[in-house]
Amino acid sequence: MLRWTALKLIRFYQVAVSPWTPPSCRFVPTCSQYGYEAISKHGFFKGGVMTAWRILRCNPWTLGGYDPVP
Repeated sequence: MLRWTALKLIRFYQVAVSPWTPPSCRFVPTCSQYGYEAISKHGFFKGGVMTAWRILRCNPWTLGGYDPVP
């Protein structure tokens, strides 16, 4: 249930919020897509921690680049 809710919230963000903001993610795939894939693959808790760590790394001091979900 938590996984389903988290995935729906991420998808809502991607469809309703993200198109209205300028692109700023330094990574490929984007942070929201990474979160969706991580939670889908690893579950709510482990995927959530992976997503939080990814978002914390997405800052001006990080070069970014290709960073797929393990």
